[in-house]
Order: sequence, then structure tokens, then C-alpha cells
Amino acid sequence: MSVLSEYKFFFPIDSIQKVCDLFEEQLRSNKEPDLALFSIVVGAVENNLTNVKNSEKDVNLSSNKFIKMKFPSVEWEEVKTLYERFVSLMKNGVDTKLLNGEHATRDLVKRVADVVWNSLTRSYYKDRAHLQSVYSFLKGNKLDCFGVAFAVTAGCQVLGKEDVHLALSEDHAWVVFGKDGANTAEVTWHGKGNEDKRGRSVGEGVLARSWLYVAGKPVVCTRVMELAALVSSINPTLTPTIDVHEVAQMQHRLLWLLYDKGHLDAYPMALGNLGDLDEYMKISNCTEEPESSALKNETGVTSTNTPRPDSATLYVQAIRSSRTYYEDRHVYPYTFQGGYYHRHKMYKEAFHAWACAGDVIRHYNYSRDDEEIYKEFSEIANELIPQLMKAESSGHSARSILKDPECFASLLRFYDGICKWEEGSQTPILHIGWAKPLVSTISKFDAEVRAQVNIVCSPDDGESTEETEKTENSTQKEDNEMDNDIWNNNENAELSVREQLTAAVNSRPRVTLYSHKMAALKPLLLAERLNTHALQLQLTAQSQLQRPQPPAKRSKEDEEHNAQAPTARAKRARRER
Repeated sequence: MSVLSEYKFFFPIDSIQKVCDLFEEQLRSNKEPDLALFSIVVGAVENNLTNVKNSEKDVNLSSNKFIKMKFPSVEWEEVKTLYERFVSLMKNGVDTKLLNGEHATRDLVKRVADVVWNSLTRSYYKDRAHLQSVYSFLKGNKLDCFGVAFAVTAGCQVLGKEDVHLALSEDHAWVVFGKDGANTAEVTWHGKGNEDKRGRSVGEGVLARSWLYVAGKPVVCTRVMELAALVSSINPTLTPTIDVHEVAQMQHRLLWLLYDKGHLDAYPMALGNLGDLDEYMKISNCTEEPESSALKNETGVTSTNTPRPDSATLYVQAIRSSRTYYEDRHVYPYTFQGGYYHRHKMYKEAFHAWACAGDVIRHYNYSRDDEEIYKEFSEIANELIPQLMKAESSGHSARSILKDPECFASLLRFYDGICKWEEGSQTPILHIGWAKPLVSTISKFDAEVRAQVNIVCSPDDGESTEETEKTENSTQKEDNEMDNDIWNNNENAELSVREQLTAAVNSRPRVTLYSHKMAALKPLLLAERLNTHALQLQLTAQSQLQRPQPPAKRSKEDEEHNAQAPTARAKRARRER
């Protein structure tokens, strides 16, 4: 572990550049980053800049979407004192007998988690901003879910257990430990009343097919990826509608620094956050000098400028990362991309991205722990899609998405994913609040457009590997076509009418429906006159399918060998623009 005094010459940290210098020095070093130190520094900057009381004197909050604040000065003595308090808390709170052996044990991990947990205030903090750092832990005894898991990982590092690492799904965090990270342990909560899960294996959640555990394909961090997780968890919000520009700019520059050195390649959520931040920087019209500062190479010499990828490319990279490392089990890369296309009024592309999100979520069973992704899909299905359909249906453009069978096919894939997600779950999803917008959306497509879609029904409780591979391959092909601007290809203009008709027949969009609900709707979907009442009734009907068997009781041996594929993230912050 790094010697604290080595970082003294970086202080006082009174600018974004100095924070970047601190990170760059660490990334050049062969030593492991000291998680507690970096979390204290980043947390001190974020918490000071996002303190509403500090801003009210100089800023009229009601008239701004983002504001600029004076960068605080983080002094060495304050950081040193906080760091020593954290080390003392860990060493005094853990029996030395638990430190025996080369690797951490479940008892040790649970004890460190208890030390963190028992130091927190008794209040329950859900979705509160700026509670994810060791700084907020030491200054206010408050941490969110991600913060607890990060503090436990940092605590184990302080105690010399280098095998304990952070594991992140898209809305939860835990740790892996032992040889090759073969063991897993819950160290935090997800909802009220779950404190007693600390120390348990995450196996039950994986077996329950919950999105919360991404089918056992979380991002398992290296030490540098834990730094990336710390940066990705930074939250620039001052109020629900206002961001602090300096915090966003710091996060933006640090993510680019990590990106340029390859540390985000296996981290889809961080790539998506970077894409959002890049767009935010352009929208806020706040330029940054470092974009042209072309980053220094390992010897400190500035290298030639290489154009950085734009937001759209970063979202594609996040999707590629999920497919490459996590068997395409992460949903957010597609919703990031869909949101981007929607904001830019590229509605056909947005439908395609949301359909891909539906393809991913159908692999899971819905549970009440999946609140965050439920809200995401609810916003898409019940707000974004109805709004854009209303806008499109009021125009008379010949290029309208309402005349495009591929858009209709994408919508069916999206809704089919949600219906499949509902199947076998203990809680229904498609109540009338979902069904009405869905039926309204479908009804806006004329019978001729709907008839052009080749609907294949394959409702099956167990998805075959072959089917999954076919879906993934076809999705990959479609994405490649999008990347090549196939949407705007006008080659067919030179073909004869006969050739165009033949091509149209052969290129009918095909969609496979995996859910029983959507498969049962096929005759209604293709009918010349839509029976909207019948559609609503079938969509809201309780699924009568056999529910999954509860997971078998775990033996101690099963717990210890519950290995997770090497695969990390903080709760997604929604940006209002």
C-alpha cells in the first residue's frame, strides 16, 4: 500500500488540474492506489462544491440549470487526519486473529462490514447524493449502498488483504475475496430490513434470476478499476435540476484520463457515464482546456492529438464492452444509447436501442429489488415513447416512423422483453398504466405497416443457447448496420420498381416473440382492425405460467465455491437537461 507522505507535495488541492495530476501520478506508478486516500480527496472536493448553503449567497438557483462555483482548497492536514482516523477505526475494530492467513475470510469481511455499518447514523439514506465516499463516512457517518461496499474494500486494503475487491452490478455492490476472487459476500443493503445479509454469499440473488445481480456477470474490479468506480460514482447535482459545473468537469476529465489508459474498457457503466458527461459539456457550452492538452504519455511528454470518440461512439463502446465481457447481460448501455438518440430526435435508432434493452431484460425475473430498472423501463414505455408517438402522428412526413415496419418490429421486441421479464415473477408489471400507452402506441401503426413484419412466436420457459446466440448475432449485425449509416442509404433509388418490390419482400423485418403474452397477441397485432380492448385485457391478465422453484438451500461448501465470472458500478445518476 502507498505511503501517505508520498502525496504530500500535491497539496493543497485547489484546482481540477491538481486532482488530475494526483490521479495521473498514481496511474503512472506501479503501486496499487490507496482507495481510502483517493476517496477522501474526491469526496472532499465534491461535498464542498455541492453544499447548497455555500452557494445560496452568490447564485440565484431558480434561474440556472448548472452553476459555477469557486473550487475549494483541500489541505494536507485535513486529509491526513481523516485518513489516520479511517486506519485507526479499521485496526481497532478488527480482531488481529481474523487477519491470519494469506487471503481474507468471510468472517473478516463481515467484521469489516460491521465496523463500517455500526459507525453510520441510524437514519436510512435512499438515493441521497454525495454519500458514496470515505470522506462522507468520516465527516458525517453517512454512506449509500455503493459507499458502504467501497469503504469495506478500502478497509480490507488498509488491513493488508489485497484479495478483497469491489463487485458492481448496475444497481448493487458487494465484494469478492479469496484466491482468484472465488468467494462473494454481501456487505451492504438494498432496501430496508436487509442489514442481516452482510457476510452472506450473493448466490441466492443470482439463482433467483434477478437483474440486481446481472446473472452473475458483475464488473469485478481491479484496484485501478476501483478508482474508476470512485470517479464514476461522483455526482455533480446541487439540486434535482441543477448541476455544479466544476464537479461535472472534474469527473469528465478524470474519466477521460482513465479511458485513455484503457481502464474503462471492461466497465460499461463508466463508458455510458462518460458519454453522458461529454454531451453535457457540449450542451452547457463550457469548454475545457484539457481537451486539446492531448494528455501526456508515460514519460511526461505530450503526445500528438488524437480525436476522442464522441458520445454516440462511447455508447457503442459500452454496448461492445457488455457483449465482450458480460455476455450482454447489462441493460444500461442500451438505455444510455436510446436516451441519446431520443434527445437527438433519431427515433428509429432510439426504438432499436430500447428493443435491445428489452432483449437483455427478458433474461431476468422481475422482483421488487429491481426498482431502478423498473423506473427506467417505465419512463421509456409510458412517457418517452407516447410523447414521441404523439409528436410523430401529428405530422405528415413521408419519412415518419409510423410508416416504418422496422420501427414497429423494434417496439414489439421492446414490449416482448418486458412481458418475458414479468413471466414467472412474483410481482406483475403490466398493470393498466402500462397497457394503455402500449396499446395506444401500437394502434398508431396502420394495418399495412404491421402486416409487413414477420412475427415468429417462440414462447419457451428455458431459452436455448442456439436461440440466444441467433438473437445476439442478429442484434450485432443490426448495430453494425447502424454504425455504417445504413438508415440513410439511398441506393435503392436506382433500382427498378420490380427489383424494389422483390427486395422489399425479402427484407421484411422479422421479430421473434419469446413471451407468452406477446405471442398470444400475434393475431390481434396483425389484424386489419385493432381490437384495443382485447389487447388491454390480455396484457393486464395475470400470468398463469409456472413460477420458478425457490433456490435450494445453500451448503457451506456451496457458499465457499460460489465463483463469479470476472466482471462493477455506482447507482446511475439521471441527468435532467
